[in-house]
Amino acid sequence: MSGHSKWNNIKRKKEKTDGAKAKVFTKIGRELAVAVKEGGGPDPNANSKLKDCIAKAKAANVPNENIERIIKKAAGDGSDTKYESITYEGYGPNGVAVIVEALTDNRNRTAGDIRHYFDKFGGNLGTTGCVSFLFEQKGVIVIEREGLEEDKVMEDCLEAGASDFQADEDVFEIDTEPSDFSGVLEDLSKKGYEFVSAEVEMVPSTYTKLEDEETAAKMQRLLDALEDNDDVQNVWHNWENPDEEE
Repeated sequence: MSGHSKWNNIKRKKEKTDGAKAKVFTKIGRELAVAVKEGGGPDPNANSKLKDCIAKAKAANVPNENIERIIKKAAGDGSDTKYESITYEGYGPNGVAVIVEALTDNRNRTAGDIRHYFDKFGGNLGTTGCVSFLFEQKGVIVIEREGLEEDKVMEDCLEAGASDFQADEDVFEIDTEPSDFSGVLEDLSKKGYEFVSAEVEMVPSTYTKLEDEETAAKMQRLLDALEDNDDVQNVWHNWENPDEEE
């Protein structure tokens, strides 16, 4: 289920406007800068957090020169602006579990915004731990299927240390343990694979359906509002969207 839903989510994101893509680049840029400052410097070989962020950036088609410029700037930046990593948990309409990961320089502003979105679109912000038990952290790598032989890709992935391999008509989805993610990704990169998406994700263990269109529309508007917020880096949820099962 997660593989199919994941790919359709990616297709929806790939179809976003150039303006939305620019916002994605900005968010990944902030994540890269924080990884340099908090993860141990500008060398990805000595900074696993930065290494994972670079992989995510490349999968999102951020140009290499942009990545290098951001890392260089962050390494020499004496700015007093400090970003704090905060995770919010809550419920969308009809109890859909939602996890929001943010990087913010103003905790009060971000918390107020997130609470407002949940209230406005039929959900409510919960306490830490209220939904995270419904998710498992996994490395998730997605490779476009076109022109590739399934048996060969599966063999390469399992040899690289992947924990699971799924194939659908459009893509291959490879799961890893979070600690193995960088190594698996690096191994597959050396074998010449290119990635549609690559990052450590919160993958739901169960999914929630929304039966009526009005509730589903509210849920979609909640997700759109959260993703549009500059402080929000990632939004994970367990909504089983019927539009993604076609």
